[in-house]
Amino acid sequence: MDITEEKSDVCSLNNIIFELKKIVGEKYIQIKSGEISTLTLGRNVSLFTPKKVSTIVRPGSINEIIQIVDIMNKNNSKLGLHIVSSGYNWGLGSKEPVNEDAIIVILDRLTNIRDINIEDGWAIIEPGVTQLNLANLLKDSSRMLNVTASSGHTSVIGNILERGVGLRHQRTDDLLGLEVITPDGEKITVGWWPHTERKTAFNTFGHGPSLLHLYTQSNLGIVTGAVVRLLPRPQTQTVLHLHFPRKKLLDAVNLFRDWYAQEMVSGVLKIYDTVSTESYGGSGDEHLTLICVSGNPKKVEAIVSILFEEAKNSGIFTKLIHSNEISSDRNDFVLQVVEHAYAGDPSWNEHMLRAATGQNAKEVDSKGGGWIFFLAFIPFKGETITEALSIIDDISKKMGVKIGTTVNALSSDVIDLVISIKFPPVKDQISKSHETLDLIYEHFTYKGFYPYRLDINHTNFIEHYYSQTERAVNKKLKNMLDPNGIISTGRYF
Repeated sequence: MDITEEKSDVCSLNNIIFELKKIVGEKYIQIKSGEISTLTLGRNVSLFTPKKVSTIVRPGSINEIIQIVDIMNKNNSKLGLHIVSSGYNWGLGSKEPVNEDAIIVILDRLTNIRDINIEDGWAIIEPGVTQLNLANLLKDSSRMLNVTASSGHTSVIGNILERGVGLRHQRTDDLLGLEVITPDGEKITVGWWPHTERKTAFNTFGHGPSLLHLYTQSNLGIVTGAVVRLLPRPQTQTVLHLHFPRKKLLDAVNLFRDWYAQEMVSGVLKIYDTVSTESYGGSGDEHLTLICVSGNPKKVEAIVSILFEEAKNSGIFTKLIHSNEISSDRNDFVLQVVEHAYAGDPSWNEHMLRAATGQNAKEVDSKGGGWIFFLAFIPFKGETITEALSIIDDISKKMGVKIGTTVNALSSDVIDLVISIKFPPVKDQISKSHETLDLIYEHFTYKGFYPYRLDINHTNFIEHYYSQTERAVNKKLKNMLDPNGIISTGRYF
């Protein structure tokens, strides 16, 4: 870059900052000052190196966001907007952008629950609405939210756009419609939205090419609202706790797969290894499987009876209990969190978060112990899961790093394998843990165990997961819909 271009960029940024202050007010913008030569988002819990950013702004309305986009277009800036909901994307980079010098736009002030319909099962929410906000409104109603086991203070929209996984299913299944500010400043809606004059059935695909998921894991627009599905609340729920030793993993997984295929399981079946159980505040020295059975009381009673009989006859399990038999140990946060979350209640989630990081949600990034995730989809087969966990064992032994795994069964064919690394935030352990993550990416990519979400340090691996034609189409879409590069490069394109 020559001196003329550099001066032009500085002038453009100064103009943008001047306009941003007028839009959101000085209270909601952070810029470099005399004492701060370089502006960053600060520490993140994964201890990834913070990127230099141009400014940080927190708009308080849809209109302010439209004005921000308009300013970016008028100034023809090379700086892109990096959009964040709450920023609690822990383990993958939190608020961090992919590239340097982005303008960070945090949407946590957009906290309106615009409408909610218990009878029909939907809510219209903004990016700053948290799991706790929405779940508390639904308490004692006939509907519930598909919640994750992460903090209750995480954004519902943020996790849906990341294609996260709840306790009932992947959260993409909860998405009905989106409100989006396009890079040219137009407000549009895609997917299903409630009609103002008549009741219409959910039709997320619409008519013609579906645009809804053009905006998930996407940098093609700024999502400012969503219609989210609310699930019918089951009449009753039982959670089975099955313990088994590692040597029985293959047989246990194949039995679970059969139960899933025969529709004996409600929601996401979870298998915690010993490292994950300890990390999240649980207890035990074996694999722990949690299986939810919910619905009509007679149906639940019948299925639980069948599962118990098959489990006992299998000879796989060392311990079998369910939540109706015992009062769960209130100090075993894994059991408490999962049992409540299956029922749409994230109120216990903070206990598990504190066990993992030592901090509450607001302090996880600034003060929490080191925490990294690798999240992969792999086939739901005993042989495959055994192979994946063997790879993790080998890497763990080689690097001298504890690695936890949690299996989340999404169907009888696919599991979400959550791989977590918890480490002390000191220099040698940070380096070792990051090198361990590099090895996991390399080995899992080689085996075809691809991550469905990426962290900010491994976006280069996306080349292995796209077909070249798909990647080319995505680039064409980006160039067509955002020719001025208003929204910065994301983790996926």
